[in-house]
Formats: sequence, C-alpha cells, structure tokens
Amino acid sequence: MIGIGTRPAEIPTSEVDGYAPERDAWAVLASVHGLGPIAFAALLQRYGSAQDVLAEASRERAMRRLMETPRADIGVRKRPIDDDLARRIVEAAESAGRILARLRALDVRVITIEEPTYPARLAAIAMPPHVLYVRGPLATLSRDRSVAVVGTRRATATGRDIAARVATALVAADAAVVSGLAFGIDGAAHAATLRASGTTVAVIGCGHASLGPPAHRRLGDAIVARGGSIVSEVAPDIAPTRGTFPQRNRIISGLSDATVVVEAPAKSGALITASWALEQGRGCFLVPGPLDGRASAGCLAFLREFSPVAQLVTGIPQLIADLGYTEAAKPDLDALAGAALQELGRTEALIASALLAGRATVDELVAATDLPIATVLAALTLLQRKALVTGAHGRYRPAGTMLGSQTSFWEGASEGRRRVVARAGQPLLP
Repeated sequence: MIGIGTRPAEIPTSEVDGYAPERDAWAVLASVHGLGPIAFAALLQRYGSAQDVLAEASRERAMRRLMETPRADIGVRKRPIDDDLARRIVEAAESAGRILARLRALDVRVITIEEPTYPARLAAIAMPPHVLYVRGPLATLSRDRSVAVVGTRRATATGRDIAARVATALVAADAAVVSGLAFGIDGAAHAATLRASGTTVAVIGCGHASLGPPAHRRLGDAIVARGGSIVSEVAPDIAPTRGTFPQRNRIISGLSDATVVVEAPAKSGALITASWALEQGRGCFLVPGPLDGRASAGCLAFLREFSPVAQLVTGIPQLIADLGYTEAAKPDLDALAGAALQELGRTEALIASALLAGRATVDELVAATDLPIATVLAALTLLQRKALVTGAHGRYRPAGTMLGSQTSFWEGASEGRRRVVARAGQPLLP
C-alpha cells in the first residue's frame, strides 16, 4: 500500500529511468475499471501527477476528496469521479504492488502518452489511449511505414490469399503490417508477414492475459518472437466485450498510414476501422469483389458511399504505388523466400522477386522485369514445375517454399496437415 504522504516510488520496478515511478503510477490507475481519458485528465489537472493521485488515494477519507475533483472540460456537465470510481481508485492504490507484478510477470510494458516513445501517429488522433500495454519492442509501433490490413473473420480462400499477397508486398516495401489478431483476414495478414520475415503489430480488444483461443496465443507468441508487438489499451485481465473491439479498431487505423480492407460483409467490424481511418485523415483502400458476394458486400457499399476518399484496390502493385511506397529498397530474397530462391537462375529469380512484390499477371511481370513476354511465360512454366508458383485465370502467385518457412500455430495439427498447408502456400490461420 502507498502510505500517507508517500509517492509510488515504493512500487517495485525494474525500470532504471527517472520516469519509471510516474509510469508505474499511470499503470496502476489505468487498471481501474471506468477510469477513462476524461476522468484521468481531470485527476492529473487537479493533482499534477499520477503519483500524487495515488498518494491522495492512500490517505484517510480519500474517496470524498477524489469525488470533489472538478471537471477538466467545461463542456462536460457532471463531475468525473463518482463514488464507485473513487472506491476503485482507492482499491487500486492498495493493490499497486500486485498490479505491477502482474504486468511484469506477463512481460507487458506500459507506455504513457506523455513519453516520447509513444507512437506519433496514434498521438495525433482524437482521444488517443492515455496508456498502451505493449508486449514486444516499442519501436515496431513507430516504423516509418505502417499499413493496416483487416477484414472479415469468415474470409473466403480468395480473400485470405489476397490478404497474404498484400502483406507480402508491404514487407517488400519495408512497411510494418498492422492487424487485429482475429481469424480470417487478420490471421492471414499476420501469418504472411511472418513468412516474409516482416514486422507485424497485433492490436487486441482485450487484456494480454485474456487473449482468446490457443491459436491466437500461438500466433501472438510467434509475432513477438519474430520482432513484432501486441498492443492493447486495457489492463491484462480485462476480457473482450462488444464495446472493446470498436475501440481497438481506432488504434489499428491510428497506428497506420493507411487501412486496407480485403473482405468485409455488411456491418463488418473492418468497416469501422475504415471509418476511423477516414476520420483520422489516413488513407483508406478497399478490395472489391463479386456483386452478389456476401464477403464483399460491405466493401462495395463503403466504396459507393465514400468514394473518392475511400479508394479502390485495382491491383497490388497499384496499391503499393498509391501508398507512395514505390521507392522502397529491393526486398531481400533470402529473407522473403528462404534458400529455395538461391537455386534459381537469374531470369527465374527476377520473376520470383516480382511475384513476391505483388505482381500477378503476365503484363505486370513483363513491366516489372523488362523481359520479353515469351521469356516470362517460359520462366513461369519452370517455376510451376518446381511447385514454386501456382496460376489460374491468368494470375500467378507464389507457392510452397517460395513463401518462406511455414509454421503452424494450431495445437495438435498433424505433420501431414502442416505439409499440405506449406505446399499450398496458404495463410496459416483460416
């Protein structure tokens, strides 16, 4: 417990920087259910620091004094701290050591909006989270290039394939891929980014300790193990609710230069992310689909309502160009595709590189490589014979080991299933 007249420097901490006690105090207050940005700002305005708020909460008759906190915003009518919220703040102050020990046991770091390491893109939106709970390196949240790839949980095979190709092309353009760690399009985007040795950020709608089914946890572990991060704005033990997902969607778009929606039926949560992107002044791109396709109904309706600010994805190379990422460094083929490409000839390697960068048709491959059409067709035939490329209806995509190492995150998956998934070059989550 933080005693009368003391500051939360008594809270155990592994930090060595001077801001650590204040960060820890923010972490304790952020764990209080119902203490949102408005009430938190009012407390900071009155007491000056989170440490002083907790010191007040540790004194006699603290509840009454906390309830007297005036409004920080004159546009808000009622006082920000009621009796229930005041009681929860007092309880949090008494449990400060346990709250912080829980964070460290989960290897979750708190970053406050006051810190220079708080991602600038997110700080620029309306009502940014006052704290972020981050597992993994903070630098991934502030990459020079960052794009969200989102869509429905009930994705079609085509949708998953497009999400994977978009993510792979973004990695080749040196961009981080942001998504929501859900099944379907999100999982396909995360998994394809990992296969391409890229950086991906997962924004979750719950606490880190409440991370859904085992498949989500395995994919989350893989993201962190390979240099990515998992982000939440709620304390570790907060369970997901219907309200937390729309809130987390504003963070997905807020961390990104643009949002790409691959598949979304009517009323899909991915369309909420697209709406946030437009409201935040970020790019918004939607992949069209069949006129009678349920999975594309939301994308088509959104394009109809918000064109031209919501843009149509007409091809992956065109998307990369629309994002302004055409001047990226050439992708490292070894990182993207593993040892398989080292055995290819020069022409096959050029075609493979173009395919990994998102080119899909013969015309696109000819334009990207400056090779004669007959040479491109011959190279595609050889790559197909080696099971490194698949093609249908005039479009080609990488397959098998050309997509890099394959790792299944499904518990209990057989080795046979893993080999089938690897040969097909499919995203690792359905």
